Amino acid sequence: MGPVLVTSDLQDVDHKTAIALGNFDGLHLGHQAVIGALAQAPSHLQRALVTFTPHPQAFFQGITRPLLTPLAEKVPILAGLGIEQLIRIPFTHALAQLSPEAFVQSILVNQLQTEFIAVGFNFGFGAKRAGTAADLQNLAWEFGIPVVIVEPQRFGPDRISSSAIRQALGEGHISLAQKLLGRPYRLQGTVIQGQQLGRSLGFPTANLALEPEKFLPRQGVYVVTVQGDGWEQPWPGVLNLGNRPTVSGEHLTAEVHLLDWAGDLYGQVLRTDCYHFLRPELKFASLTELRQQISQDCHQARHWLETNLTPTKQTV
Repeated sequence: MGPVLVTSDLQDVDHKTAIALGNFDGLHLGHQAVIGALAQAPSHLQRALVTFTPHPQAFFQGITRPLLTPLAEKVPILAGLGIEQLIRIPFTHALAQLSPEAFVQSILVNQLQTEFIAVGFNFGFGAKRAGTAADLQNLAWEFGIPVVIVEPQRFGPDRISSSAIRQALGEGHISLAQKLLGRPYRLQGTVIQGQQLGRSLGFPTANLALEPEKFLPRQGVYVVTVQGDGWEQPWPGVLNLGNRPTVSGEHLTAEVHLLDWAGDLYGQVLRTDCYHFLRPELKFASLTELRQQISQDCHQARHWLETNLTPTKQTV
């Protein structure tokens, strides 16, 4: 598994490619099925994921949605899926006005040197999204390029989609989101200096500076495992995502308490995988009640992890 080359300059594309084409925020099981279709491509073609930046919806409507997988999270996932290059095509007025025919010839054939394409069933392209996946298949075939159209992936009766994952996360259904993603939902950030309230309560926490574009799940308390660079194993913990109403917190914070941890985490990038929603954020009458609740949260988290994951703790 080599490093993924990330580029927004089509001049950097110097190999004939097999591409998965689409949006791919979330890299959920539906997206993974599209990427998996690249296994059908000839082995000499460079595997590339091709997407657009900004998202066309943000370009036209000025609406920027938080991301399920910001770039820093997306790249290592793509590497694990066998992608060699992430091509983020700048979405411009000129690109938006291309006809489906011009998009295929100018972008896919001439610049991306594409010889194999995989797309989802609902892919749209060209001016006003006039082109469908079937249109792409017909147009590309004129250049001898096969196009695999991947049918929707389902979990039960429902189609797997980024929207369904956002809804599940927003409602605290973290286990459902995990099943749709094919992995736990991750909050990743650098440990920064906090108010050290947790330390004074006997439960020191690492305050995470999350990426501002990251989609956040429902505020509350989560059972998590935490991984840092160079750690041999994930470490069990409890995450509080919220405004800390008991101490008149004004800003949303992500604070993780590592169970039985002793050590300095400042400056480290921690990858926090959420497994189970324990409870919503509450306002307590006193710090004593808050301390008792945190103790109970830790007990419940430990029990849940031992029952469901039995993770091996990292040796400090």
